[in-house]
Amino acid sequence: MPARTAFPGINELLTHAVEALGGAERAGQVKMAEAVGHAIRTGEHLAVQAGTGTGKSLAYLVPAIRHAVQKDTTVVVSTATIALQRQLVDRDLPRLAKALKKPLGREPTFAILKGRRNYLCLHRLDTGAPEEPEDPGLFDPFAVSRLGKEVTRLREWSSDTETGDRDELVPGVSEQAWRQVSVTARECLGVSRCPVGTDCFAERARAEAGRADVVVTNHALLAIDALQGYQVLPDHDLVIVDEAHELVDRVTSVATGELTSSMIAIAVRRCGKLIDGAVADRLQEASEGLAIVLEELPAGRMDALPKALEGTLKTVRDGAHACLTALGSDRKEDVGEATARKLARSQVEEIHDTATRLLDAFDEDLAHQRDVVWLSNDRFGAGNRPPMLHIAPLSVSGLLRERVFGMATTVLTSATLCLGGAFDTLARQWGLPPSPAQRAKAEGTATDQAPPADDETLAWTGLDVGSPFDHRNNGILYVAKHLPPPGRDGLGKSTLAEIAELIDAAGGRTLGLFSSMRAAKQAAEELRERIGHPILCQGEDATSLLVRKFAEDARTCLFGTLSLWQGVDVPGPSLQLVIVDRIPFPRPDDPVSSARQRAVEARGGNGFLTVAATHAALLLAQGTGRLHRSVADRGVVAVLDSRLATARYGGFLRASLPPFWPTSDPEVARAALRRLDASASDVGG
Repeated sequence: MPARTAFPGINELLTHAVEALGGAERAGQVKMAEAVGHAIRTGEHLAVQAGTGTGKSLAYLVPAIRHAVQKDTTVVVSTATIALQRQLVDRDLPRLAKALKKPLGREPTFAILKGRRNYLCLHRLDTGAPEEPEDPGLFDPFAVSRLGKEVTRLREWSSDTETGDRDELVPGVSEQAWRQVSVTARECLGVSRCPVGTDCFAERARAEAGRADVVVTNHALLAIDALQGYQVLPDHDLVIVDEAHELVDRVTSVATGELTSSMIAIAVRRCGKLIDGAVADRLQEASEGLAIVLEELPAGRMDALPKALEGTLKTVRDGAHACLTALGSDRKEDVGEATARKLARSQVEEIHDTATRLLDAFDEDLAHQRDVVWLSNDRFGAGNRPPMLHIAPLSVSGLLRERVFGMATTVLTSATLCLGGAFDTLARQWGLPPSPAQRAKAEGTATDQAPPADDETLAWTGLDVGSPFDHRNNGILYVAKHLPPPGRDGLGKSTLAEIAELIDAAGGRTLGLFSSMRAAKQAAEELRERIGHPILCQGEDATSLLVRKFAEDARTCLFGTLSLWQGVDVPGPSLQLVIVDRIPFPRPDDPVSSARQRAVEARGGNGFLTVAATHAALLLAQGTGRLHRSVADRGVVAVLDSRLATARYGGFLRASLPPFWPTSDPEVARAALRRLDASASDVGG
């Protein structure tokens, strides 16, 4: 890069980028970019709440790219969803790199990096998948035919693809087919021993990432990098965590172990002729014993280890250890045998480690338990899956504190980080120390939160840069205070009547967010006979197609759960009413959240507020955020759970939401919807 007297500042670069991309400067975006720049200079971690429409991607990318180019280093950007990952790599970064080429003196580079399982393995493609236990579904000749066609298509694709990235294969293939042509990090032979290592797609992606200014990855790989004893991501001194409200759940998922009898049977089969048959038989007998024990145990969380299960797990652990000893370490052998040995070791190691972790999980002192264990059993359900043991960490705060915040300056951002009016709720889950008792302003204006005292080991700042949306003047939060609290027997008659009246007033235009699929289906079935507007329900077609139909016809309603709370982006008159049937607390029988709640209480804390209310606040904030997707959007959020207005925790939940104008008068809400409907109709809505 040619020498220059002064490197351009963040504001100069941001202004240049905004002009080059045809945008408009936004106060929140500027404030966020300056805060990210301050974090980079000081090493102080930063949590930024930036409402939809702020332009937060540009606000963190500009200072991050500036830092990477100036210091000749790599910056990691982690996202939770493929959609945002693709937006960054396919749209935002290419345009931004071109826009910043002149002021920076060279065009910044970027790369995408995923877990090894996401890339086609050429060696696996050549040698074929190892023989696995028979899948009952493969007795169906149509299933065999479909799998064969998919694998054939993957072979043809392998000659055309330049990346081997599964997400670039359109249309995609089944998970079973992809397993035939991919390997996990544990199963990989390694670039030095693999006969096609020099052409490896995963290694090529890693090499490209190591040369890039910006590496875009996902929370799962960030977690793997923190959990594993070897480095996955390239050297970096700055991490940007976008969609940071999902970080804890994604890291927890990666750190969750599973054990079934069929997993053990696969391991035994992989050992095959590599070890003495008598040693393999010990592990096979342990597999059969585990199957018998798990069939007799009730599904749900385990607060104590049953004696029969304890003995079986010890047999599994010891049998796996014997197999590992018999397999031995890597040795000089032909590639075929080396591959078979690697695949066997990876499976047996996973079984051994999980069995050991399960045995170590139970501690009489609840305050010091590290893991929660539960059994799921869907043998007679729609999935027809055999019993499975699960083990998940009660907290990932220590891991994040040591292996993420302790390793690099970290910026966490999302439209939803400030819960109950403060950042501390999520900061505690991330492993950051408490901040001073200074509240983030909830009126949508930028507010700084002072960093903690100097004696804290990890300094951090919370910043709410607000939103470009005028929530108070363009949105109403209607809480149906007159309705009875929701029960366990589905939606009551009064709730269904309330939904019908609201939809009629809105003229359709409704996104119904329900706490369960059962409730969504009940509402769709019963209301289709009572209202004159089309109702789509999640599960009746691909979610993306349902959302498209909903957006194209303003009179249509869309009901659903889970992904709709966060995955719907429909600006304009097609969405002017968001209905929430009940506060989305986690299910009382959810093993992880219930165990976390109990652990907090064992340490003298408020488990309900720390776990259940936090979970509900995040989902509520995300769900109500579906209403405003552009500055012109107007509408009503209707929460049909009176507890939001009457319960003691209601204030915490309401303080987590955008600052809508509040009312509990149903006629006020309906009248506003009728006016919006008439106005939208006048312009062709």
